Amino acid sequence: MKLGMLTACLPDQTLEQIAAWASRAGYEALEVAAWPAVGDREFTASHLDVVSLDQARADDTRALLERHGLGSAPSSLAYYDNNLHPDPDERTRVNAHVAACIDAAALLGTETVGTFVGRHPGRTVAENLRDAEEIFAPLVDRAGERGVKLIVENCVMEGWHPDGYPGNLAYSPELWEWMFSLGLYLNFDPSHLVWMGIDPVEALAPYVDRIPHAQAKDIQLFPDRRNRYGWPGIAVGREADPFTTGWWRYRVPGLGDVDWRRVVDTLYEGGFTGVLSVEHEDPVWGGTEDKVHTGLEVAYRTLRPLIVA
Repeated sequence: MKLGMLTACLPDQTLEQIAAWASRAGYEALEVAAWPAVGDREFTASHLDVVSLDQARADDTRALLERHGLGSAPSSLAYYDNNLHPDPDERTRVNAHVAACIDAAALLGTETVGTFVGRHPGRTVAENLRDAEEIFAPLVDRAGERGVKLIVENCVMEGWHPDGYPGNLAYSPELWEWMFSLGLYLNFDPSHLVWMGIDPVEALAPYVDRIPHAQAKDIQLFPDRRNRYGWPGIAVGREADPFTTGWWRYRVPGLGDVDWRRVVDTLYEGGFTGVLSVEHEDPVWGGTEDKVHTGLEVAYRTLRPLIVA
């Protein structure tokens, strides 16, 4: 197992700048943000232009990472967007960009591409699952032909649903098993399970062999506030920020409620040999690049002692 980080928390820095800092901080790998350069959502970034990537640029990227001691390729390419978007044109664009990420990963020698299943909020779960089966079949085939695994993060994306219900149909072990039947893999993140009332360690243990890559994000719960809002979170006036539930917030590892000792131990016991990638979305240690760096340093100090050198 290696300790890495997702580059999306530093959207205004270049990949070269991030690699240099990450290496000095002790990180061993980078999960590289590969969104299109539209800047329409927080915690997205464009550190690799997958659409224009050719073998020469791929070789330059590999050389950059090797120069900073961050392996010979990104640990994964990150493009977490809604593959079931309700707008047909936007859905087509999202699906096409996933395909471009798959092609780029093959050029780079990167083993995984991360995305979301997503959801059309105006259709039932059953209808969405049938749509996803059609959409992901050619993407999974494309990935398999290129020696790449398509991994889905279990983020709930409740802000994508007008009423705060799950906007990414990958949030539970039941849905993971459905994903696996399609040839998809899991990019495991324990933080999302905690607020849903799912024990992340119990959920993780049976599926480690379907997790080639994992993310490390923590979560801080405020149960007294949940007593006011209920599990779905704020209902009145939520339009200002649909991702604000009012009773929990993401933290960097070590500052929340996830038991990282048990999570990492369970990954080891299950035979995990991939990258555990810190995903920084902590509002306390955010807002400036210096604060983000501090948050990443806290995460490193929390996780590094748990990972066998």
